[in-house]
Amino acid sequence: MAIAKAERLMNLALCLLGTRRPLSKRELRESIEAYLEAGSDDSFNRMFERDKDDLRELGLVIETVENLDGEVGYLARRDSNRLPPITLDAEEAAALGLAAKVWQQARLAGAASGALQKLRAAGIPEDVDPYEAHGALEPRIPVHEAAFEPLMLACRDRRPVVFDYRKATAAHPEPRHVEPWALECWRGHWYLAGWDRDRGAERVFRLSRITGRVRSRGTGFTVPVPDVVTVRETVASWAGEIADRSALIRLRSGAGYPLRAKATAVRELGDGWDELEIPYGHGLDAWLVEFAADVMVLEPAELRADVVDRLRAVAKG
Repeated sequence: MAIAKAERLMNLALCLLGTRRPLSKRELRESIEAYLEAGSDDSFNRMFERDKDDLRELGLVIETVENLDGEVGYLARRDSNRLPPITLDAEEAAALGLAAKVWQQARLAGAASGALQKLRAAGIPEDVDPYEAHGALEPRIPVHEAAFEPLMLACRDRRPVVFDYRKATAAHPEPRHVEPWALECWRGHWYLAGWDRDRGAERVFRLSRITGRVRSRGTGFTVPVPDVVTVRETVASWAGEIADRSALIRLRSGAGYPLRAKATAVRELGDGWDELEIPYGHGLDAWLVEFAADVMVLEPAELRADVVDRLRAVAKG
């Protein structure tokens, strides 16, 4: 929403909430600067009707009544627009306390803490300690990537973005034009799902591979946002989590702990190497390339060939 419109709606809401009697259109126009600058009466009437509908859509109860002069007037009674008392039990209060701690590494920390303070003022028990209530659980969502905040805002505002992205198998980043849909954290890494305009398809991007600054583009979305965006499922398939086969790999001792965590069998070979059997699914070759010289694929042959091809592509880049 544009700042000018948001300010206009706020001023109209304050006028309607602050009056003790219905205010006519004429009085509202004289009280709000943006309406004085609207120009003709027709322009003002259209603007006012849209603003009134928007406020009602946001939940403000606006009454339409006739005043003593026979004019139609408007007001928003405070008792009709007051939230009911907020009552929370100890478990609910503890859950809110935990939620306020989640975003300490992002700009949302201030908003989360402020919201918790307001809820405490509204009746949350002061003596509830979320850490004691949940066994010293202290959640954290890591947000180290500079791209997180601009992408979060772009997802919220439905604004296309442009950024440079380096694939796991590429030596240099390439520009991507994306309509961002959703951000999701999976196994300690943030991912963006959206519509890649250059490729004409849905794509998922790992934020740690975005280089440089995320730039916004003024044009709107060209593709509808799906009702369900399957970020984790897509990443899981790339990482071989959705597997119907097994792969046999040789892994350097003391390396590749994510691979070891997935292994269904591990056998020491000596000379600094271990043999692992891991689930094999689509995209495992791209993941194995990240471990470079610490991993060697033994079986199946097609997986070994895919990994070799990817390593050669990186070497040529």
